[in-house]
Amino acid sequence: MTIGILGGSFNPVHIGHLMLASYLQQFGGLDEVWLTLSPLNPLKVGSDELIPDLMRLKMLEIATGKTKGLNVCDYELTMPKPSYTINTLRYLAKRYPRHTFKLIIGSDNWKIFNQWKDHEKILSDFGVIIYPRPGYPVGIIYEDNVDVVNAPMADVSSTFLRKAIAKGKDMNYFLPTGVFEYIKENNLYGA
Repeated sequence: MTIGILGGSFNPVHIGHLMLASYLQQFGGLDEVWLTLSPLNPLKVGSDELIPDLMRLKMLEIATGKTKGLNVCDYELTMPKPSYTINTLRYLAKRYPRHTFKLIIGSDNWKIFNQWKDHEKILSDFGVIIYPRPGYPVGIIYEDNVDVVNAPMADVSSTFLRKAIAKGKDMNYFLPTGVFEYIKENNLYGA
């Protein structure tokens, strides 16, 4: 099987994340997409808006439910912080030797991909799937083992959602079924 790894803070997970994952699984040549929770992005160190790992994990589990082809991967929660994508990919490849893993990133992250730890090894050993992000055109790709997909874009972000929730806005239609209720029940993001 070919597995796409879509990593992120998912703070909170929103419909844009799931639209992308579902699109790539159904139309992007992937058997499954694993939404991989990152406890601390090395390029975002210092953010104080991150809620506890287990609460973000619970929201991912609620969001994916029993959706065929979308799974939650919590391996990075056991790794030293900050976690590095190359270490996650190597671990998964070793643990699941019959699977092929590809990293999924947005065009915004592609622009800074050379700052990622061992980015050349990610390209050569696993490959990258790039999806469009508003304001970040992909341009021409010269690297091998890189696929650009024309996935639908949802111009919604976790930052926008956190701010809206803190202002008391109803974000039910921006979040997967059950996630907004979980946020309200647990008084997350100032709800």
